[in-house]
Amino acid sequence: MRVLICDDHTLIRAGLRRLLESFDGIEVTAEAANADEAVIRACEHAPDVVVLDLSMPGRNGFEALAELRLRCPDSAVVIMSMHDDASHVREALDRGAAGFVVKEAAPAELEIAVRAAAAGRTYLSPQVSAPLLRTVAQPATGVEALPPRQREILSALGAGQTSKQIAANLGISIKTVETHRARMMATLGCRNATELLRLAMRLDAGAL
Repeated sequence: MRVLICDDHTLIRAGLRRLLESFDGIEVTAEAANADEAVIRACEHAPDVVVLDLSMPGRNGFEALAELRLRCPDSAVVIMSMHDDASHVREALDRGAAGFVVKEAAPAELEIAVRAAAAGRTYLSPQVSAPLLRTVAQPATGVEALPPRQREILSALGAGQTSKQIAANLGISIKTVETHRARMMATLGCRNATELLRLAMRLDAGAL
């Protein structure tokens, strides 16, 4: 099994490489330090599985995941993250992740997740699977229904930042910010940009 590792920390990549290659039949064929590099390396090496961190400088793991599923559909993606809230897990699965492993998980969990992904199955760390099932039973509404990136942008809008400033701070394009704004308006029932801004300001002021 051929695996690509993507994490912005060199020591973590080194530890993951050593751990993965200690498992029978697994070879780490490439490493990446950010989202763009992950996509490039995946296209070059066509790994069976990509182990992908969520929190990275520039484009985050969610954006890398979406592009990997589009450009490298035969490479399964396992998210490995310090975030364990249900919204992160739900968004990862919605974007096509085959697994979600928390960074404090036991080493054996990573092996199970990688092998499951390569076999076309899904694995979630126990720490995240139970909260996720609860959110499925009681779907989030309003601001809580927004993915993490959109809540981040909504908070920035409430703080008075423009789309240009938000794009620069998050390392994404203005067009991407505007797309997120349009999706937020649809989710939150805002009829126009002014209503969205008012809601964002109320959120920033702690009124929501």
